[in-house]
Amino acid sequence: MKTSLVIMAAGIGSRFGGGIKQLEPVGAHNEIIMDFSIHDAIEAGFNDVIFIIRKDIEEAFKEAIGNRIENICKNHGVTTRYAFQALDALPEGISCPEGRSKPWGTGQAVLACKDLIDCPFVVINADDYYGKEAFVKIHDFLISDHKENEYCMAGFILKNTLSDNGGVTRGICQVENGKLKDVVETHDIIKTKTGASSHGADIDVNSHVSMNMWGLTPAFMDLLEEGFKSFFNALEDPLKGEYLIPVYIGELLRDNKVTVEVLETKDKWFGVTYKEDKETVVNSFKQLYNNGVYNEDLFSDL
Repeated sequence: MKTSLVIMAAGIGSRFGGGIKQLEPVGAHNEIIMDFSIHDAIEAGFNDVIFIIRKDIEEAFKEAIGNRIENICKNHGVTTRYAFQALDALPEGISCPEGRSKPWGTGQAVLACKDLIDCPFVVINADDYYGKEAFVKIHDFLISDHKENEYCMAGFILKNTLSDNGGVTRGICQVENGKLKDVVETHDIIKTKTGASSHGADIDVNSHVSMNMWGLTPAFMDLLEEGFKSFFNALEDPLKGEYLIPVYIGELLRDNKVTVEVLETKDKWFGVTYKEDKETVVNSFKQLYNNGVYNEDLFSDL
């Protein structure tokens, strides 16, 4: 069965101090975080990779990963494709407001590959390390017998997803009987002596959080497009508003249009949100090598 890995790699991290943070080397042979995600996805059974990038980073992206990954994927019977996110790539009838320069968010990023989606798929961020368990669980769900409006997400534990170097944004999840009931995009979550907090309010570090790793069906794309139209028509600030997947899925849940199964993973998240995070990420991957989770020749075990 065909299943796609959709990687959102269009963003340049403003907090990273310049440069394309998705392309920072972190592995034994200068692998980037995406290499590990692609390895784990192929190992779990995904057989198609779609990169969502921007035209202006296409050359750097292909030089750092695209051309090399295309060859690796080809050797393992995995296809690779590209979609391009752009400010003016909007649903029919919508024009980009004059003066808009801010990206439209993860929802519009995924819409960029609407014409490429022809099978169940998982969406991930390019600069987050998710671990093997989540890919296996989501792939197993996607190839199981379920309806087109039944989705899943990797439910990470908040304490496993925090940065030592500053605040992070996480989708704090309300879960009942293994199902997602709501997800609240929560900004500036920081570590504290007693756990975690956001703007002075304590947060349970054992809460499930969304790390933008969603298992979805092709039918989601039509919903996502319709949702963007509603989002756009309700915009208070057309120059800054963002269309975010967790926020939109939360709306769908409240309207009882979809269900989302939360697949808990105890793996520890790694990511380069801040420049200072890189050393921690490099050392974390060293530990994974030492524990035999990965070969130094990363793709040699596939």
